[in-house]
Amino acid sequence: MTGRNEPGPTALRIMLGAHLRRLRERAGVARAEAGWAIRGSESKISRLELGRVGFKERDVLDLLTLYGVTDTAERERLVQLARDANNPGWWHQYGDVTPDWFDAYLGLEAAAELIRTYEVQFVPGLLQIPEYTRAVAQLTPAGDRPDHELDQIVALRRTRQHQVLDRNPPLKLWAVVEESALRRSIGGAEVQRAQLRALLDAIERPNITLQIIPDRSPGHAATGGAFSVLRFPEPDLPDVVYLEHLTSALYLDKRDDVDAYTRILDTLAATVPPPQETPDILNALLRQVARSPRRREGQ
Repeated sequence: MTGRNEPGPTALRIMLGAHLRRLRERAGVARAEAGWAIRGSESKISRLELGRVGFKERDVLDLLTLYGVTDTAERERLVQLARDANNPGWWHQYGDVTPDWFDAYLGLEAAAELIRTYEVQFVPGLLQIPEYTRAVAQLTPAGDRPDHELDQIVALRRTRQHQVLDRNPPLKLWAVVEESALRRSIGGAEVQRAQLRALLDAIERPNITLQIIPDRSPGHAATGGAFSVLRFPEPDLPDVVYLEHLTSALYLDKRDDVDAYTRILDTLAATVPPPQETPDILNALLRQVARSPRRREGQ
């Protein structure tokens, strides 16, 4: 097993940014004044305080001086935090196959203690088997990906799963998935069967909860597509809603936004079949796939 979920660089940037914002507000310093102190702008201070960019040690020291932080130990602690926040995460090695906007999610996923997700089209990434991941990667607009890229994408997914699901304590994953996503024969019938069996194994783990929305169910509030809500053990890290698009992603951390998406998940969890019924649903799907005519692999 891997170690406990120590905050990665993404989480550390957010934590340091939040701390610097509180120091600035306590000192009564405006963002524009703080930007001037580090030879930047008000928007740069905003990006730093949101943890969206890396920190230069000189900038951190200048801001601490401006904010009246003179304690040597505290100054060194925050500078060391800036150094740690600038270290690349383990996912950096997969940079060739991950867009820049996805790096932030990988960092947040690594720091989270709970992820609740709603999925419309695919099996959630942290529950995918390699063959399924490869088939999904071949569906992207990039078209015919070379084999070495597909291998990297599969390796990244497997590493993500190991890093968060096998650590101590493991990430808690609560997924609500449309039945139609599980019926979709991505990669062919053999891959579909293997993926369903893998889900049956996954839900045996105490940290994984899966609920399936039956095809026959009426409409529900989650009409905007797939999303995830991430929760962290560190008090400086607010819950984050992650919405992935074709060529970008949104990260929402305003309390009203997070509350709205959390209510949707709460409503879904309370109105769809409970987790105790998931094994029966998966086994029924497996039996249906086994009875269906053999299809050409990859169809």
